[in-house]
Amino acid sequence: MRQSEFIRGMDLSTLLEVEARGGRFSDENGPDGAMEILRRHGMDLVRLRLWNDPYSPQGRPYGAGTNDLARTMTLAGRAKALGCRWLLDLHYSDFWADPGKQIPPKAWQGLEGESLERAVYDYTLSVLERLSCAGLAPDMVSVGNEITNGLLWPAGRYPDFPAIARLVSAGIRAVRQAAPGASVMLHLDKGTQGQLHRSWFDGYFAAGGADFDCIGLSYYPFWNGSIAELGDNIAALGDRYQKDVIVAETSMGFTLEDYGRYEGLAAGERKGMAATAELAAGIAYPMTPAGQCDFLRDLAAAIRRSRWGRGLIWWEPAWIPVPGVGWATEQALEYTKEPGPGGNEWANQALFDYEGRALPAVRILGEI
Repeated sequence: MRQSEFIRGMDLSTLLEVEARGGRFSDENGPDGAMEILRRHGMDLVRLRLWNDPYSPQGRPYGAGTNDLARTMTLAGRAKALGCRWLLDLHYSDFWADPGKQIPPKAWQGLEGESLERAVYDYTLSVLERLSCAGLAPDMVSVGNEITNGLLWPAGRYPDFPAIARLVSAGIRAVRQAAPGASVMLHLDKGTQGQLHRSWFDGYFAAGGADFDCIGLSYYPFWNGSIAELGDNIAALGDRYQKDVIVAETSMGFTLEDYGRYEGLAAGERKGMAATAELAAGIAYPMTPAGQCDFLRDLAAAIRRSRWGRGLIWWEPAWIPVPGVGWATEQALEYTKEPGPGGNEWANQALFDYEGRALPAVRILGEI
């Protein structure tokens, strides 16, 4: 694989909300936009999640970017204007979809079987047709987000691979029709667990799942094990399925300093950092700016070691702590039935410090 093909991506889905709430960014050249800074230092792809209807029935936003189609189109336009490719991350939910929850959109509640498959197809087709008409066709589409445990529960819940395959295939068919130039990704979490991934993809194909172009993996060192294990899994999956593999989500902390004062929230009003001291104790890199740099270099090298490793995407590098931009509003928590509070829990893993200044790891993008 040619060096130029290695993806250096960033998920910037909360950026509009951060900016609207006063978040500002800078690097050694002075103040600038986060997307512009990252592009200048080597970013070549922007990943953007899309939620079907991230608002309460009363029209109150769910937060964490409130990633409806209008906001996604705005960010996609900015990415394309900077010469970046972009990846559309379809969650098929009104809010976060991940291994712990895959909640059908409010408009799809009660649908099952062919009716639900048709909803997936029609929605995917409509979104991509609107993007194409606006000159914003994505370069890659993830059909579902971290679908290790299935999607659109209970209809497509793991291990019901026939149902999973039908729902995913409906989305893939729509992508092939409306965006034939886009690559299709299927994205699972737990990037080091090869046996889990082989079982999943074997089950998917055995159930008649439609073909796709690349495998996406989430890899977080404080949850998922070593970089060496990830590299071995990338090679094994690529060889087994003849697919490129992208680390579709990753991050690493640069500090364990609390950032509550930047959010204007008391400690009891925040959920807390995802990467805590307890988790940090189990990984090979200190949560310092230098440790973050070393992690990024080593991760890129491990991905490159396999001919199937196509690149990486840093998750939410610009989600700095500002008042009012947390992971869930009260209305969102009502939708997901999760306990709060819903403050920012990712700021110590951004590529900008708490005041929006680019960290040394930003410059590593050019090296990799």
